[in-house]
Amino acid sequence: MNVLLQCWSGYVRLTQRWPGLAAIVPFIPVVALWTAVTEAGVFPRAFLPGPLDVVRSFVTLTYKGILPDYLQDSLIRLFTGAALGMALGIPLGILIGTSRWAHRICWPVLLFFQAIGDIAWLPILLIWFGFGLTTMTFVIVYTVLFPVVLNTVLGVESVPRDLARAARSLGASPARVLWEVTVPGALPNIITGLRNGLGYGWRALIAVEIIVGTSGIGFMMFDARRAGSTTEILLGMIILGLLWYIVDAWILAPLERATGQRWGLVTS
Repeated sequence: MNVLLQCWSGYVRLTQRWPGLAAIVPFIPVVALWTAVTEAGVFPRAFLPGPLDVVRSFVTLTYKGILPDYLQDSLIRLFTGAALGMALGIPLGILIGTSRWAHRICWPVLLFFQAIGDIAWLPILLIWFGFGLTTMTFVIVYTVLFPVVLNTVLGVESVPRDLARAARSLGASPARVLWEVTVPGALPNIITGLRNGLGYGWRALIAVEIIVGTSGIGFMMFDARRAGSTTEILLGMIILGLLWYIVDAWILAPLERATGQRWGLVTS
């Protein structure tokens, strides 16, 4: 027990000194187990390649320029769709949260379309737009939109009404109340919506690339399936996980905490 406590205290000290270690250490047992299983020959290499096989595939595809091009295509699609989803979702959420009439009209419609999964749109989108960027962008925007709208509405409605009344009593115009009281107070929830929306959008992008894409990480994985290359499929899965882990843990989560602390809220 004492040895475990000493190891834990040593780990805590190291991660406090080098915070980047906290992001790497949890994956060491996973990679070790993966290596042990493949080296022991529990499964054929064609069924479960080892970590070194995946690294070699990464080097080869990067050297040929295939992986950077596919990764660039996926990221451009994701951030384009996310930007459009935010541009539509934040104003709509503020409108619904501040207007009773907008809430009565838009809320049932939002709940209706939220129940229709993003992939369910693909058959009709293929008829309308065919296999292309428009179809993929629509799916991403649709996926990102709802978490952003719903969290924005929640944030606006959670702002104490006394703050708005106090600002108006001091002579603030409705526009100033909106920009200096309502929006800042709702910002932590908006960031949470963005974080959730990007996560859903990332998964939707990969799914739609597998189904209708001609490039991107999802297409690379599906194309590898045709060739029976489990190594490239695992490489794609690892890239997806690592990219989202980096974006979420090192960018979105700190941003969410910072906005919560700035406006007197507590986020985990």
